[in-house]
Amino acid sequence: MPSQNHQHSPDDRRQAPKPTTSAPQAPRQPRLRELDLLRFLAALAVLLYHYTGTKGGPWDDQNARELFAPISLTTQFGYLGVELFFLISGFVILMSAWGRTMAEFTISRITRLYPAYWLTVILIATLYLTTGQGRGRPENIIPNLTMFQQGMGVQNASGVFWTLWIEMHFYALIAILVLTGITYQRCITFMTTWTVLAVFAQETGNDTLQKLLIPEYAPYFIAGMALYLIHRFGPTLLLWGLTAFSWATSIRHAIPMATDTPYNIPQANAWPAIPIIITLIYALMSLVATGKLARLNWRGLATLGCLTYPTYLIHYEAAPPLADLLHPTLPYWAATLTITATVLTAAYLIHRLVERPLAAWLKPRLRHSFNRLHVPEPARHHPGTHHDDTPRDKPGNPTPTSETQTQDPASAPHDQEPHGSTPSAPIGSTI
Repeated sequence: MPSQNHQHSPDDRRQAPKPTTSAPQAPRQPRLRELDLLRFLAALAVLLYHYTGTKGGPWDDQNARELFAPISLTTQFGYLGVELFFLISGFVILMSAWGRTMAEFTISRITRLYPAYWLTVILIATLYLTTGQGRGRPENIIPNLTMFQQGMGVQNASGVFWTLWIEMHFYALIAILVLTGITYQRCITFMTTWTVLAVFAQETGNDTLQKLLIPEYAPYFIAGMALYLIHRFGPTLLLWGLTAFSWATSIRHAIPMATDTPYNIPQANAWPAIPIIITLIYALMSLVATGKLARLNWRGLATLGCLTYPTYLIHYEAAPPLADLLHPTLPYWAATLTITATVLTAAYLIHRLVERPLAAWLKPRLRHSFNRLHVPEPARHHPGTHHDDTPRDKPGNPTPTSETQTQDPASAPHDQEPHGSTPSAPIGSTI
């Protein structure tokens, strides 16, 4: 996510304040470029899963897992990049929300998620109109523009959009923290409560509770939050305990999901590969939290981070028409490399030509909209009515507007996202 980058030594980057009971404004922090690298690798893993590791794929009804054997023995697990996205999201969304008002948090999420997403939905609609492929029917496209289509019972226009809806659940829950004011103590209370209630929701089988608390994916968000607190304030047994509990719960959910539709990984392959990969994901994020990956500070990693979200959004729907165009002229592996290079190039153009300009256009207008919530409503004026107390030929105090109202410095929005901020996933698989 766009953020301001600063040069600091690894030791300077990791000095963290002590926990407090208040919620001070978060200072500007340097970008965690190691997170950019992990996000990009997660997106690439998901891309390779969809191109070479799934039983479907873009290859004209051919089984990609069979076409790319034995490579697919590895890439069939690439969908777990989504789980890494969720873990990163828990870390960076708490970091992004810390010290912000609800308005600032909302603006940051809208400007981060929607520009590339809207373009992707439009591209899907265009693809459907020109080729008849995909899910870009008008009755799907219009609700999909809201990003809330899954809650409306409308089919996602892309097979990867489901992760955005999971992210929305997380945003709705963390908004409780933002509204009350984020503090160390409240974060601990929030995470432990969510952990316990998610287990209870799974036990009851209640559909409403499960949709609200997302027990299959809650452990990743909770662990990500715990790891951010470790990064910011230092490790404690309680925070490591929450992380370990989330790790164990993640493995419990990941194994049956792997062997079920749509992943369909044979039981013999799922164990012990799934626990090992989940453990590796948690280990990598623990290294980020404790500063062990701080040396991964190459500026180019920030560019990879910017490619992650548009790559995730467009790779799934872009692949089938490109595969039809390239194969059989090119063999499958060459076509896959060409499609991947095309998607990454398009992602870079989307970031430079759509995400950044549209976010820059949206931010001040959204801020103006939220600022108006605090402006006293002006008295209604009827044309032709003379007001002795406000003669037209005398200056008066105008009703505050976005142009005339002095902005409270304490509520001044941030011009840039905090370092390392991301979607979810988003994932992560999606994001």
